[in-house]
Amino acid sequence: MSQIDYIFEIEQLVQRCLVEDIREGDITSEAIFAGDEIATASIIAKEEGVVCGIVVAQKVFEKLDNTVFFQALKKDGDDIKPFEAIIRVSGRVKSLLGAERTALNFMQRLSGIATLSRSFKNLVNQSNITILDTRKTMPGLRYLDKYAVRVGGCENHRYGLFDMYLIKDNHIKAAGSIKNAVDACLKHREVNMYKYKIEVEVADIEQLKEALGCDVDVIMLDNFSPENLKAAVQLVGGKVKLEISGGVTAHNISKYLDSGVDFISIGALTHSVKSMDLSMNIEL
Repeated sequence: MSQIDYIFEIEQLVQRCLVEDIREGDITSEAIFAGDEIATASIIAKEEGVVCGIVVAQKVFEKLDNTVFFQALKKDGDDIKPFEAIIRVSGRVKSLLGAERTALNFMQRLSGIATLSRSFKNLVNQSNITILDTRKTMPGLRYLDKYAVRVGGCENHRYGLFDMYLIKDNHIKAAGSIKNAVDACLKHREVNMYKYKIEVEVADIEQLKEALGCDVDVIMLDNFSPENLKAAVQLVGGKVKLEISGGVTAHNISKYLDSGVDFISIGALTHSVKSMDLSMNIEL
């Protein structure tokens, strides 16, 4: 997908989310306000973190009412402290309240991902390891989830099933061996004139030995203990890039920093994220 396609996808996503929330109308605001009342509101942080999703929030307000004045006081990637204002909006009260929850939902999730990603990035700053995300994203939000990971300072693994060959345990079982699976991917890549990398997941040293005999770009060491990891790195001897996956947390990542691997993939960046606490306050 091109950048234009992604922008269109976000526009459609915002529209669906607004319809999901408002449907036939915000009956509470319709009951209280005539429709022409004007107000100013600020979106503020209630905890420390890394801001993300400002542009998406802007699209929410503008999609609902293009007369709303939107002022970004921060930018994606900025550190934020409690009670700092991130955004200021002015316009019809009904429009501000109608857009509030959808805008906050996007920003809270994306800021949570960016904050967690920043914390992992800081943990590996003194090493040569790159932290990667996974495909364990919220359905329909993958582009935004992965964007938030980058805002936090980590990097994206493959976007989907279409942009990298990643041979996992079930592929290997169904194909009969690692070699069978790799050879099939090599042939597919050649026939289709693709340039996508080939990565293979291994569960133990024996599978690692088999993978080393194949033409692959990256080998993923799945749930290797620190002890087995040391043996694996010695066996590989720098002949291929290595990725660790499974069981790595903020509490034990220090054990892997001098391991000699190139990448650590962290599914928790997107599948177990804690949303940042944000709120919107009408200013009287």
